[in-house]
Amino acid sequence: MSELHALFGGTFDPVHFGHLRPVEALAQQIGLARVLLLPNNVPPHRPQPEASPAQRVEMLRCAIADRLLFAVDIRELMRETPSWTVATLETLRAERGPQPPLGFIIGQDSLLSLASWHRWKDLLSLCHLLVCKRPGYAAEMGSPEMQRWLEDHLTADAQQLHQQPAGLIWLADTPLVNISATEIRQRRHQGLPCDSLLPPAVIDYIDRAGLYLK
Repeated sequence: MSELHALFGGTFDPVHFGHLRPVEALAQQIGLARVLLLPNNVPPHRPQPEASPAQRVEMLRCAIADRLLFAVDIRELMRETPSWTVATLETLRAERGPQPPLGFIIGQDSLLSLASWHRWKDLLSLCHLLVCKRPGYAAEMGSPEMQRWLEDHLTADAQQLHQQPAGLIWLADTPLVNISATEIRQRRHQGLPCDSLLPPAVIDYIDRAGLYLK
């Protein structure tokens, strides 16, 4: 049986404990062997991150230097065009083959809006969805049809995530870490400390790079 690996995407502008701690708790719950952090390429019609792609990658590397669960995968930053999650998963499937179990980690907020994602119905043919709680979001889907879809794919048996390559949804009992990158950037703009919000090595890098100082 192959080890269960998962992907976790985000802008990571900057990476913080709200990203890392729920995923570490999830990994412990279900026996995740490795989590690939995927910094997103931001489409032209979206607000651009304050940090450059290279700076966002470097902050991730600082954050995970002592966290062996994580690795950084920069494939989405290499694309000129917006990177759809389903396309990234298809590429990984082509690399790894059809059998190894693969998870995609999302927050409760993303699960609730999943029907607006590009080719969302194809996701479960490629991976399991591993859902972390998010503060302030509903527990149920927005329509009876989506709620039925969720219930049809739910599992409460973590072993199934290791035994099947894809197709299941796991609702993780992860800690609610109410931290946002927006809040961190605003605190930095105001000269306020962020010591409890992100790893010390990331704060050191932000200081050295002169980020978020407006």
